[in-house]
Formats: sequence, C-alpha cells, structure tokens
Amino acid sequence: MISAGDFRNGITFELDGQVVQVIEFQHVKPGKGAAFVRTKYKNVITGSVVERSFNPSDKYPTAFIERKDMEFSYSDGDLYYFMDTETYEMLPINKDMLGPAFQFVKENMPVKVLSYKGNVFGIEPPNFVELQVTQTDPGFKGNTATNATKPATLETGAEIKVPLFINEGDMIRVDTRTGEYMERA
Repeated sequence: MISAGDFRNGITFELDGQVVQVIEFQHVKPGKGAAFVRTKYKNVITGSVVERSFNPSDKYPTAFIERKDMEFSYSDGDLYYFMDTETYEMLPINKDMLGPAFQFVKENMPVKVLSYKGNVFGIEPPNFVELQVTQTDPGFKGNTATNATKPATLETGAEIKVPLFINEGDMIRVDTRTGEYMERA
C-alpha cells in the first residue's frame, strides 16, 4: 500500500480497478483547511491522463509493472513479434498497444515490454536511438540565422524535423520520448 502523501513521479498504483502512473504531483498546504496532494496521473493501459486531488492519508495498493527486455523481430500485418532474449520465445503484440514511440524502433532493436499481471499493455523503446535519414530536401548554405528546420523521413518511416545541414544518408540520434532530433550520430 502507498499513501497519497508518498506520491512521486513514475509511481504506479491501483485506483478503482485501473492501473495508473503518477506524471506530476504537488503537495498543497493552503493557509486555511487541510493539506492535499494535487496529482496528474495516466492510466497505463488506455493512456488517458486525469487530474485529481487526493487526501495525503488515503492509501492505495501499489501496482508492480513488469518490464521485460525483448528484441523487436518483425511485423506481420497488425501483429508485431518480439523475441525474449533469454528463452528465444516469440511474443506477438497487436499494433494498437505499441504507442507513438514505436515509430522509432527498427528490427533487431532491444525494447522493454510492459505487462501487468501477465497482460501486455505496451512497449518502452530505448530513450535514444540512432537512425538513418532516408529522405529530406537539401539544405541551403547560409540559411542558418535562426533555428530553421525541415522535415525528414527516417529508415523506420517516421517523420521528424531536423536542422537544415542534415542530408540524406546521415545517421542521427532521436529522443524517442519527444520525437525530437538530438544530434548527428
């Protein structure tokens, strides 16, 4: 059990039969009245985000989310197959459960498969990946007075904004949490 007064970012707990994860929290002590914890949390299965205030003494059961290291092998229609790196078993996961960060994952890349009580609900790619730019317009020399960007398509099919000096064939590092260009690789 965890009390609302102990909430921290990333803590997972059960609330009304759902598994939720704290995104933001703030302990509030008004001059008049009782203290409370203002929280923004995300349902880890559906992805919906809700804001709610809790009494600091409220207690909730802790939810343990299993993160298993697996490797993305291949896709077949709407099913994506992940290989357990210890047992070499294949686990099919439906496309709907993968989330937006999966667009930066290529074959044979290690990921963490997230499950709660044996039910897989998502994947967590590495925070930073190195990918090749497959298509982008050429940059123009001298057009760098501001932080100008242009669209680029990566080898996985994802589209992101990159600086003007990036060319086709360049390897770049991408932050999978935000989908932003970080640097050349």
